Amino acid sequence: MGIRYVAFRVQYMVSSKFGFHKKKFPTHPNVKTFISLEDWRAKTPAFFFNGKDDIPVPVKKNDVLAARFRESKNGTFTFFSSKKYELGTQYDWITNPDTGYRYDSTKHWSEIQDLSTEAGDIKYVWEKARFSYLYDIIRHDYHNQEDQAGFVFSEIEDFIQHNPINLGPNYKCSQEISLRILNWTFALYYYRNSKALTPERFDALMNNIYWQLHHVYHNINFSRIAVRNNHAITETLMLYLSGLLFPFMPETKKWSKAGKKWFEQEVDYQIYKDGTFLQFSMNYHRVAVQLLTWGIRLSELHQDPFKDTVYDKAKKSLAFLEASQDPVSKQLPNYGSNDGALFFKLTNDDYRNYQSQLDDLRAVLFGTVREVSESQGWYGLQDLKVDNTRGEGMFSFRESGYYIIQEQDVKTFIKCGTYKDRPAQADNLHLDIWVNGINCLRDAGSYLYNTSKEELNFFMGTKGHNTVMINGENQMLKGSRFIWYHWIKEALATLSEKSEAYLFEGHINAFKHLGGYTHKRQVKKTKNQLTWEVVDHVGLKNGDSMEQFWHLDSKMEEFIDITAVDAHGKVVTAIKDTAWYSSYYGVKIPSLQLSFKDQTGTLKTTINIKRFQ
Repeated sequence: MGIRYVAFRVQYMVSSKFGFHKKKFPTHPNVKTFISLEDWRAKTPAFFFNGKDDIPVPVKKNDVLAARFRESKNGTFTFFSSKKYELGTQYDWITNPDTGYRYDSTKHWSEIQDLSTEAGDIKYVWEKARFSYLYDIIRHDYHNQEDQAGFVFSEIEDFIQHNPINLGPNYKCSQEISLRILNWTFALYYYRNSKALTPERFDALMNNIYWQLHHVYHNINFSRIAVRNNHAITETLMLYLSGLLFPFMPETKKWSKAGKKWFEQEVDYQIYKDGTFLQFSMNYHRVAVQLLTWGIRLSELHQDPFKDTVYDKAKKSLAFLEASQDPVSKQLPNYGSNDGALFFKLTNDDYRNYQSQLDDLRAVLFGTVREVSESQGWYGLQDLKVDNTRGEGMFSFRESGYYIIQEQDVKTFIKCGTYKDRPAQADNLHLDIWVNGINCLRDAGSYLYNTSKEELNFFMGTKGHNTVMINGENQMLKGSRFIWYHWIKEALATLSEKSEAYLFEGHINAFKHLGGYTHKRQVKKTKNQLTWEVVDHVGLKNGDSMEQFWHLDSKMEEFIDITAVDAHGKVVTAIKDTAWYSSYYGVKIPSLQLSFKDQTGTLKTTINIKRFQ
């Protein structure tokens, strides 16, 4: 990670241990008053809209949103877009509903442990506290014409009451703070003219937003040095937008200027030249896409555009994600870390459907969409042209190492790349196959970030991917939590087209903790047929063995035939086992795993898929 990273982490730990953070991030600070509600309403800074009557979205009764609202009203919330938890109407905001552990809200945030076996995954506390659930309530209000301003502001008030500034778990993460401010702001503008927005509520909200912004600004180096991923993009964007949305707060001029510069730097650094993303995760790349949509749209509404590099990286991100997207299901491979993040949900589409978020950015950049959805209207975007042409053939993104073959409704996705930034999973030479919207051969997913060592090793490790292990070991050495050692630094691949087939050839130098091995993989995709020939070769030493894994959708077993022979042409018997698949964070279901063991150093595997409806 480099000397700068290590030095900062040491200094940060010392500051926490000796209480320096308590002085820097005060508790029970002085109450700030900036602008009256009347004056704010008279000269509200530009936003996507200026109230519920200023949204270019057709009103349409929506029973799904009505049902979701009833659940929220009764204290039932959907976590990570998948699993429901009954929090009750008196939820305290600091209890983990998965473990029942209650954090101490009298402790300074710097004293809160975010990794604890007893407490469980702290994300279960953060999930409701980021307030992304407000979008369903606001959309219910809009489409079903049921004013919920009182309920929304009572939820915000309740949070403020139970989470004093800089105390407890909900001040531990500056990204969560930033998202909370953005989501409160969306609600504030929607209910701009509501009687439920009283001067007292407005003043309390502005005071709380100020001190949360203060926290983000004074803790920004943690995300920019120690984390350097979507956290930094979120937080620097929030600081930039603070000056646009809250110009009446004196410090926001300084915070905004710095935030804009840092945001531009983070986008330029984190999104590679070919449009791929340093976190090697489709879902975290979507997080960046949503933040870019907010940032670019609001910067242009305020006549304050970013440097050209932001637009360039946004366009290249869009190109990469659209090339990776399955054109039938609108999903992307379940590739890389997937923590369920979908910050600004403005449609009823399933979480795994990326279409509206990609189209929102496309609308901001080009004024076009692949498919019209209501989400563009919430950004104040109208009169968009539909351009649903999608590319086919070969796509190579060499900087991160993604190779894609698209033939109508058939997608072949292969990963083969090196790491100059922190890898998330040991998944090189993984092969994903999609047919008619079904992910036939798939990535096992992520499941949880704070779980057993065995589960972390499966989901983050090589075994959870369609590739090869040697002597039962991962391609890289697993460290604690998100850490991998012996990053893969040598990998080469080519993707070419022949008269009857597409041909991928790649190799990695990996398994350094075992002394080092080269894994070569060739994938031949026969054109217009559901046939793939895969050859894996590893220069095994005496006594070594390799094992090739395939993860299948169990419902597709009767349609998929996978056979293998070794270097001598001898048939290798498939080992059929039950593994796990996690499409949503915190949820795992049994899945079919096939594997082939070999000691000759070569496996020739044939995959045939029967066409299905």
